[in-house]
Amino acid sequence: MYQDLALYIDGEFIKGGDRHEQEVINPATQEVLGQLPHATRADLDRALAAAQRAFETWKKTSPLERGKILRRVGELARERARDIGRNITLDQGKPLAEAVGEIMVCAEHADWHAEECRRIYGRVIPPRQPNVRQLVVREPIGVCAAFTPWNFPFNQAIRKIVAAVGAGCTLILKGPEDSPSAVVALAQLFHDAGLPPGVLNIVWGVPAEVSTYLIESPIVRKISFTGSVPVGKQLAALAGAHMKRVTMELGGHSPVLVFDDADIDPAAEMLARFKLRNAGQVCVSPTRFYVQEKAYDRFLARFTEVIGSIKVGNGLEDGTQMGPLAHERRVLSMEQFLDDASQRGGKVVAGGSRLGDKGYFFAPTVVTDLPDDSRLMTDEPFGPVAPVTRFKDTAEVLRRANSLPFGLASYVFTNSLKTATEVSNGLEAGMVNINHFGMALAETPFGGIKDSGIGSEGGLETFDGYLVTKFITQA
Repeated sequence: MYQDLALYIDGEFIKGGDRHEQEVINPATQEVLGQLPHATRADLDRALAAAQRAFETWKKTSPLERGKILRRVGELARERARDIGRNITLDQGKPLAEAVGEIMVCAEHADWHAEECRRIYGRVIPPRQPNVRQLVVREPIGVCAAFTPWNFPFNQAIRKIVAAVGAGCTLILKGPEDSPSAVVALAQLFHDAGLPPGVLNIVWGVPAEVSTYLIESPIVRKISFTGSVPVGKQLAALAGAHMKRVTMELGGHSPVLVFDDADIDPAAEMLARFKLRNAGQVCVSPTRFYVQEKAYDRFLARFTEVIGSIKVGNGLEDGTQMGPLAHERRVLSMEQFLDDASQRGGKVVAGGSRLGDKGYFFAPTVVTDLPDDSRLMTDEPFGPVAPVTRFKDTAEVLRRANSLPFGLASYVFTNSLKTATEVSNGLEAGMVNINHFGMALAETPFGGIKDSGIGSEGGLETFDGYLVTKFITQA
């Protein structure tokens, strides 16, 4: 059975009434899975009031109590991972193993924040006069509003929830209407773990309408958003007009730098498989492949071989390695990228077309011989299409890698310590991976620079966006 969909406000699961309902579609079969209720204006007002009321109590709770609830959420997530993951596969499309893995990894985020919230420290500043005491304390910022995307519905939501809850804030979260089951399941996890009513509230609706209403409310003091650069800029501008703090984890166009001295075959295989994770619908997916001249032919041959071997199908079927794209519009976008590539002289050496006549499947695709100003090299494809191009030396590839306004993730493959150091220093990105993929762990910061965002989630920095600094001086 698919997840029973509902709003979650002030500790209650709510649906029915006169609320508008939206169909949730299985991207592999195009069948209707369920009906998602949209929040009314009254629902949003109730969520705001509940979050404000709950904050007055929750901000005073012991970090030990917050940690106890977060640890219980982690335990429950592991226990229910199979069921939650199956529903993610149904409404988002990724293979079941990836979906279940998403839950299991995210249980660590609950564990990490349970421990780290005990370490929200202040400090004592030595005074200039002996009769003065000077203190710095960190306090929760207040009611927060969060907006999360459809590609990792459990992952992106839990990151924001555990940071806000662990810091002593309350939260209203609008998840992805296209893949809502994981967020409803998260509400159930926190509900069953004993989170007090009003600390977490889940709403659904037309994204622009809900975000505008919540951001403009004087009750909300902090905004967190994960999604596209254009929408992120709009929300940041709206938040700025009301002097509200933001955390923005936005899109990227991740460069991959493969040098001649790298272990070429393992790098090509690793990158091909990572590229097709979640059908390429990953903000940190490797998306611009720069391969040094001597290694180019060997890399391309192995990379294309692995790309062509990937089994595409329904994520619930055994052996599936890549599922469908999440929406019909993603298929159309892939076709538009390839039309532009064809016009710019690009050569499709693997894939290049839609698969089947049911579901949103697109063949894993490799394109070569593209100029740097082509659409695939300048816009994030967010799908299973990989452009591969040559470079001569380090200075050239750094210039090309840094030429776009994005700065989220980047990847480097080399066996030279000198090259690794030079390139990791020179890349304009919030995260640099050298010879492996090591991001998105609970204990490491995740975030970008330039147009790719503001702030970080995870690591020691995880609570920074949810706390205010207060200085106290007493004579």
